[in-house]
Amino acid sequence: MSGVRLVVFDLDGTLIDSRRDLTDSANVLVIERGGQPLPEADIARMVGEGAALLVRRALTAAALPFADLDVTRFLEIYNSRLLDTTRPYPGMRDALDAVAADATVAVLTNKPLAPAQVLLDALDLSPFISMTLGGDGRFPRKPDPASLRHLIDAHGATPEATVMVGDTRIDFETAANAGTHVCLTRYGFGYEQFDSSRLTGREALVDAPSQIPEAVRRLLEPRLVKGRG
Repeated sequence: MSGVRLVVFDLDGTLIDSRRDLTDSANVLVIERGGQPLPEADIARMVGEGAALLVRRALTAAALPFADLDVTRFLEIYNSRLLDTTRPYPGMRDALDAVAADATVAVLTNKPLAPAQVLLDALDLSPFISMTLGGDGRFPRKPDPASLRHLIDAHGATPEATVMVGDTRIDFETAANAGTHVCLTRYGFGYEQFDSSRLTGREALVDAPSQIPEAVRRLLEPRLVKGRG
């Protein structure tokens, strides 16, 4: 049996609070297209399934037509302001340090890989992370389990020794589809849309990054302990 423990983090709403920069970028596009800006809370509910769906949802909500070029323009806008207000959630670096002490840490996001990596590097989160997969790679986006399964295989782990940490329905379904444990971050802006009636009692729920290491430990307690790989 493999002794590898793997903890896979979502990015937006889990590791980093990017709500305002995503909102501002979407609203710049909406205004450029002739619409009225949307409330931050409305745009936050559109995040989680990739840039194309975010753009389509924002333009539809603003009663504007959608074209593929709008996605390209949104990414140009967003890439120019990635770090205007985006920061790790308070306590996140300490949480990652604690998790990485006895598990391998990876990131799985539906955000394109390039901006995801820029954020992880600039916010000093990369040293904790062994591998990052974005939503524009060779695997389908979450909640399809292929990308999570690839991370499991690449690290020599098993689904039973893996935890998906995220804030949205998408992360919950990704974990279920891959057969892994799940830790839901109720502090993340995506959790506002989660239907708690779907909880089975086997999940871990946390209200701050400081609670993640203990939640992960409880989920993986039956598994063999591993040092960093």
